[in-house]
Amino acid sequence: MELTFLGTSCMVPTKERNVSGIFLSYKNKGILIDCGEGTQRQMNIAGINRNKVDYIFLSHWHGDHVSGLIGLIQTLGNQNAQNEERPMIHIYGPKETEERIENLLKTCIFENKLIMEVHEIIPKNFEPMKILETENFIVQAAMLDHGIPCLGYAFIEKDTRKIDMKKVKEHGLREGPLLGKIQQGETISFEGKTISPDMVSEVKNGKKISFILDTAPCNGASNLAKDSDLLICEASYASKLDEKAENNKHLTAKQAAFIASNSNAKRLILTHISQRYKTPEEVLEDAKDVFNEVEVAFDLMKIKI
Repeated sequence: MELTFLGTSCMVPTKERNVSGIFLSYKNKGILIDCGEGTQRQMNIAGINRNKVDYIFLSHWHGDHVSGLIGLIQTLGNQNAQNEERPMIHIYGPKETEERIENLLKTCIFENKLIMEVHEIIPKNFEPMKILETENFIVQAAMLDHGIPCLGYAFIEKDTRKIDMKKVKEHGLREGPLLGKIQQGETISFEGKTISPDMVSEVKNGKKISFILDTAPCNGASNLAKDSDLLICEASYASKLDEKAENNKHLTAKQAAFIASNSNAKRLILTHISQRYKTPEEVLEDAKDVFNEVEVAFDLMKIKI
């Protein structure tokens, strides 16, 4: 599992920071969180195959989070131009996403060769809701407070069992269907013996990554962040500009750190940094007053999890 920050700026790109975009590579799946202007180019620079995007999760429809979407749709649609089978992608977003995708497709003249399944997510209150489940992971979404429909997301890897082959051999077991059942957490019978999963394997806890990209302090952010191994959170301003943050429904770095601390997050990475900060020091120190395991993201930063 590898995370790449494609854009870490707030509202407008700068020489050092592009606007919002994060790519999560998990096993054979590519997951894109937001798609600001220039996301495709950032993917190229980062060595990420743009055609490997399977899911797009949109936080909200402000331009700095979606303005690269139409170009990416065209690129993905052309990936199998010689193939009869049209490529498919899942797009998740807040209320009005279906309508806005339809309108977006009308802004350029091109043949859409991409099959898109658009999922419009409307959580109740600020409680996380499961919006996607695969064999290996779950994705939750919760409403945030940004003045328009806005979502935060949590990627939750499922727990797995790690087989101890030495213990397996001690019980006379071999690779096959019975071992597969143990991998699924089932107790088996073998040669008159009952063998439970805990006798020959151990649980490897899955990782949780939460994405809180634009919001004022709210329960939705805290609920999503709970027990995160990694919390990625916007920090548009340092605390000296807390009134500006409140007016624009953004977080200060210190507020992001409070969310991490109060939600039992293990690690915090700050992003969506205002262009006024030429270096990350002020934002970083503001957060470190509250939470020590914190760093400020930079464009093309990669993290293996």
